Amino acid sequence: MPYFERNNIALYYEDSGGDAGEHLPAILLLAPGGMKSSIAFWDQTPWDPRAALKSQFRVIAMDQRNAGNSKAPVSREDGWHSYTADQLALMDHLSIDRFHAVGMCIGGPYCMGLIAAAPARVISATLFQTIGLDGNRDKFFHMFDSWAAGLKPTMPDVAEQDWVQFRKNMYGNDEVLFNVGSEFLRACSTPLMVFKGDDDYHPSSASELIRDLCSSVVYIENWKSGSDIDKSISAHKSFLISSS
Repeated sequence: MPYFERNNIALYYEDSGGDAGEHLPAILLLAPGGMKSSIAFWDQTPWDPRAALKSQFRVIAMDQRNAGNSKAPVSREDGWHSYTADQLALMDHLSIDRFHAVGMCIGGPYCMGLIAAAPARVISATLFQTIGLDGNRDKFFHMFDSWAAGLKPTMPDVAEQDWVQFRKNMYGNDEVLFNVGSEFLRACSTPLMVFKGDDDYHPSSASELIRDLCSSVVYIENWKSGSDIDKSISAHKSFLISSS
């Protein structure tokens, strides 16, 4: 299995590049699953970007730290910036300078964090049913605690207050997308494609906020079933190609 190691962090990833694929436009694929964001969750989505895009793009999929096959230490300083640093370091490791970011669920804020940290490197970003804050903070705290409960027995040196601070860093602020605010969204000129969310973790209000504040957004409401799937796959490919 391919791993990228940095600073006691081992990140598992899959690269569809191969010899010919290395010359295709690159996509960094950021999986759903909340704190358990990992490649395997793409098998449970309405349609899998790995299969839909691999013939025309070099698709880099990854397990986030302490999810799937990836491992990392935990500290009270951890937060959204930690994941952004991992993602950019992986692309550096693969010698990929510019890329499209495609994320679902927690992958939405990950995409926006990449734009905030390295705007010149992100060609476009696609957000499938991004998570967002809308009277649902308790659900994100519970999701974090469930993930942390599985790790704590293997990390006895991490103090309980450090887990609490890490959770606060991720989900304790009042920004709808958690890691970027409305001011950033208004200034964001990166081409975006937003597939609307419609449940407690992925409220439509979060998708609509991006649609309403960002300057360059293609917005898709229906994309999960029937003929909408083929239409949305085609629209997504066209968006990525036109942005490349």
